[in-house]
Amino acid sequence: MTPADLTRTVLHTVRRAVEADELCAVVPERVTVRVPPRPGCGDYATNVALRIAKDTGRPALDIAEVLRRRLVREPGIAAVDIAGPGFLNITLAGATQVELVRELLGNREPGRPLPLPEPDPALLRRLGTDAARWSLLCPPGLDRDLLLAQRESNPLFRVRYAHARSQALLRNARDLGFSPEAGDVHNEDAGALLAALADHARVSATRAPDRLARHLERLADAFLRWTAACPTLPRGDEKPSAVHRARLAVAEASGKVLADGLHQLGITAPAHL
Repeated sequence: MTPADLTRTVLHTVRRAVEADELCAVVPERVTVRVPPRPGCGDYATNVALRIAKDTGRPALDIAEVLRRRLVREPGIAAVDIAGPGFLNITLAGATQVELVRELLGNREPGRPLPLPEPDPALLRRLGTDAARWSLLCPPGLDRDLLLAQRESNPLFRVRYAHARSQALLRNARDLGFSPEAGDVHNEDAGALLAALADHARVSATRAPDRLARHLERLADAFLRWTAACPTLPRGDEKPSAVHRARLAVAEASGKVLADGLHQLGITAPAHL
C-alpha cells in the first residue's frame, strides 16, 4: 500500500463511519498521512481525528477509537494505535518504505511548471536566472546576495547541492559496479527523509511555489543529514551489499524529487556543483 493508497483508505474509512452514524461530522475533502519522525510509531500517522474533533467538539480520542476499529480491518493494514491527543499511528503489512521508493523511482510524470512572476532585469543581472527566481520565494528580510554564496546558509545552494550529491553517489556506485535497488535501509535515521519524500506529492498538488521551496529545503536538509550519518557507499575493502543498494535507491529517489521540485520552479538541478 502506497501513501496515496493509504490516504484514500483513511478518507474512505471516515466517510463510512459518518454514513453509519458512528460520527456526526462533515467528511473532509482530503486527509494527510506522514511518516512519523521517530521509529516505533508505526509506518504512517494521521491527524484526521484531531481535525474532526476541532469541527465537531467531540473528544478526539473518541473519534480516533471509532476510526481505529475500522482501519485495522482494512486489507494491507497490520495495526493501528492511538497516540497523544488523538493521532492514529498506522502500521502497514509489508515493506512500506520499499514501496514508497519504488513508487518515486517508477514515476515518469514530472510535476507541471508553476506560475511565477518574471524577475525584473536588474535582479536577473545581479543574481542570474536561478537565484533570481528563488529570491521571489524567499521569506521577507533575507539578503538576496546570500543566494550567490556556496555555503550552508544559502537555502538554494543546499537544495542544489543535495541534488548534485545524489548524482555523485550514483556515479560513484556505478564505478564500484553496483546499482540501486529498493530495500530495507536498516537505519532509523532515515525517518525524516522518508517523511519528506512521502510528502512531495501533496506539497506539489498545492501548486504553491513558496510552499514547494520550503519543502525542498526540508528535503535537502534531511537528505544531507542522512547521508552524513548513514554511509551509502562501501568503505575501504567492504563489498557492496543489499543495504548499500537500498540506501542508493533512497538517494536516487531523493535526487529525483529534488530535481522535479526545482524544475517546477524553473530552476536548474545540476549534476555537478
